Formats: sequence, structure tokens, C-alpha cells
Amino acid sequence: MKTMNRDAIAEKLKGVIDPHNGKDLVAAKAVKNISVEGAQVRIDLVLGYPAKSWEAELSALVEKAVPGAEVSVQSNTVAHEVQEGVKPLAGVKNIIAVASGKGGVGKSTLSVNLALALSAEGARAGILDADIYGPSQPRMLGIRGKPQSKDGKTLQPMHSYHLQAMSIGFLVDEESPMIWRGPMVTQALEQLLKDTQWDDLDYLIVDMPPGTGDTQLTLAQKVPVSGSIIVTTPQDIALLDARKAYKMFEKVEIPVLGVVENMSTYICPQCGHEEAIFGSGGGASMAAQYEIDFLGQVPLERSIREHADNGKPSVVAAPDGVIAHAYKAIARHTAARLALRKKDFSAKFPNIVIQQN
Repeated sequence: MKTMNRDAIAEKLKGVIDPHNGKDLVAAKAVKNISVEGAQVRIDLVLGYPAKSWEAELSALVEKAVPGAEVSVQSNTVAHEVQEGVKPLAGVKNIIAVASGKGGVGKSTLSVNLALALSAEGARAGILDADIYGPSQPRMLGIRGKPQSKDGKTLQPMHSYHLQAMSIGFLVDEESPMIWRGPMVTQALEQLLKDTQWDDLDYLIVDMPPGTGDTQLTLAQKVPVSGSIIVTTPQDIALLDARKAYKMFEKVEIPVLGVVENMSTYICPQCGHEEAIFGSGGGASMAAQYEIDFLGQVPLERSIREHADNGKPSVVAAPDGVIAHAYKAIARHTAARLALRKKDFSAKFPNIVIQQN
């Protein structure tokens, strides 16, 4: 390889675009070190999001741009800015809310697979089931039993597939209806979130209930949310409510990282024929309308439902399958978009105490 200096190599790296955030490696500040010793070049990259399954492909892209270079790829997830006046949550760097505006679009299935995908990509991840009336995460994660308390005041998160989890479903019988009014529901949500001893999470996924009511308002006013995702299906009726969810987050100043289109096409399990039975392009058009990112799409496939019902979601049931790859791509896109946002520096500033002598 012809000897190049550091500036020339950096210029080459400007031509390598990260598809997860749309920026080149230099602009995304992923290039941490370039060393040149004779003809030997070493490039150290540090991504702001987990991407274990993509690291080899990224290394290949860099080696193509700078032939003969030795490439190292690592990830470092940091805390990002939350709503003004809301304190960060102990043990959690980033909270990502997953909302839909309406039920029946596969939001909970997307949430659990997103959390598992972030874990598979190398992050410490957890999930909070914020649907007090209809908790589904205990069943999807195959978790039985009740959470433990070491001090009689706080709860230890439940664990499944390297994921930390908390849900009202762990505390009540699966078939018992929650006949509670709004204030009780919001108080329960706060307690589940703040009284759980989350253990050094990079990301906590919050599976939101459908709608734009009390629970969502509590989340916006009292929970430190770094970003949100809107889940929709391609059909117009789902998009109407998805737009309401977007407007809700816009009003409470929680950034929307992007849109995910669920049930984008139906894949026949017998012949493999693919058909857009709910329409097509709805999620992408909504993302374009509001100038936010289209994070990806997931087809309507029987295995997704079967895996979730059996307590082993697709990302862990078939980690090398097409569906798991779709969820992992969505996870990388989501985390990469969050990585571009302002970081939270509150932990670096000392508390100033004024005392009178």
C-alpha cells in the first residue's frame, strides 16, 4: 500500500458512510485514532451505539477505503440529554419509550425484541412493561415468579435472556384484572420504574400502553426519557393514531428517534409468497412527513407470534434468522440516532453546597 499520512487517511474515511446514522465516520466522531508507522496503518473506531453483528462489515468497509489498514471497532454507550427539570434515573443511562397511539400493531412484541436485539448487539439492556392494565412482557419473556426485595423498599429486576425486566404482571396473577383509576395507574408506573434497582443499563426500553392519556403524561413529566419510537402498521387507520403519538411526544419535548413499520408485508409460511395486505409505504411516508427517520420494517410472520407466545422472542429463538436480523438492524438504527443527540453531562458536575460559618 502506498504510504499515506493521517490527514489523507482521514479524508478517505470521510467517504465511509455509516448507514445507521447517515453520517461519515469522521463527521460522526467515530474515528478515535489513526496511527501510521511506515507502511503500517492502524485505525481505531469507537461507535456511540452497540453494533456487534455489524462490526465485521464496518471493518471491511474501512479496509476497502484504506487498503491494508488494521481496523479496530469498539462501542461506547453514554447517557443522553432528557427533558428539562427531570433527573436521570439511577442505574440507567438512556430510556427509550416505544409507543403506538393505538393497540393491535405489535408494539409489545417490537419492544421486547428491540431490547433483546440491543443486548445481542453488546449493550446492557432492560425493559419496563408500562401497560398496567394489560401487561404482556412476563409471558413474552417466559418469566415466572415474583421479584425479590433486599431492603423491603425496592425491587430487584427479573432476568431473562440477559435482559433486566419489570412489570406489574410479576406482582399480580396473570388473569386478575387491574380495576384501577388513572392516579393509581400512574403511581404504580412511577414505583415500578423508580423503585426497581436497575443494574447499570445502557438502555431501558419502556413498552408504553396504547393511547395518549395519563400514563403517557406521567412519562413525559416525571420520567427521564432520552428518546422515543413510534410503531405503526401500513394501514391508514393505524397511521392516524401513530401521528397522534408523534404529536404527543412533540408537545412534551421528547425527541422521536424514528418510525418502525410493523406487519409491513405478510409472508406465507407454505410458499414464501409476500403480500402487502395492510397496504405499503405508510411508515416511510409518515417519517417523511414529519422529517424523522424511518428505522425499519418487520413483516407479518407466524413465527413472530409463536415465539412470543412461547416465551422466547424471535431474537433469541432464531438469532440468525431474517426476522432477528430485522430487529437487530432496527436496534442499531435506533441507538445510532440517539447517539447523535446531546449527551448528559449532569453526572460530571459536582453538587455545590453553600454553608454559613
